[in-house]
Amino acid sequence: MSRSSAEPVEAGGAAEDRAAVEPLAALVAVLVVGAALGLYAGALGDATVDQRRPAAEATLDRVERTATVGGVVAPDRLREVEEFRYPTTVTVAAGGTTWRIESGEGAPAVAAADVRDPTAVSERPVTVRVGPGRNARGTLRVVVRR
Repeated sequence: MSRSSAEPVEAGGAAEDRAAVEPLAALVAVLVVGAALGLYAGALGDATVDQRRPAAEATLDRVERTATVGGVVAPDRLREVEEFRYPTTVTVAAGGTTWRIESGEGAPAVAAADVRDPTAVSERPVTVRVGPGRNARGTLRVVVRR
C-alpha cells in the first residue's frame, strides 16, 4: 500500500536525510559566488602583461640597482650599466643638472614617446648625489625603443 504525503515519516526515514535550503540564502550564495568570480576576472585582466611597459620597468630597475649606492643614485655610475637589449636612453635630472646615457643604434632622442612610436617610458623619483656630500631629489627616467 502506498503512503500519502500527509502521513508522518518515521525516525530514520528519507525526510531526515534530505537537506533543505532557504531560497533567500541560496540566492545570496549565488550572488556572492558571482561577485567573487567577477572580481577575480577583473583582477586577472589587470594582471595581464603589457608588451611595451615591462621593458622600460625592468630596465629602470636594473639601472637603479647599478647606479645606486646607499640609497642614493650616483650619476657617474650610469656608465657601469651593461649594454641594453633594445636602444635605450637613461636620464637622471636633479638640482638643475641632467645626466644622460644612450645605448644602442637609434636610441630615443627625446624623453617623451610619440603614440605611434613603439617606445616605452618609465620613471621614478630618486635621491641623486649632485656633489660631494650634497644630495637632491631628482628623477630617473628610462626610454626604451622596441
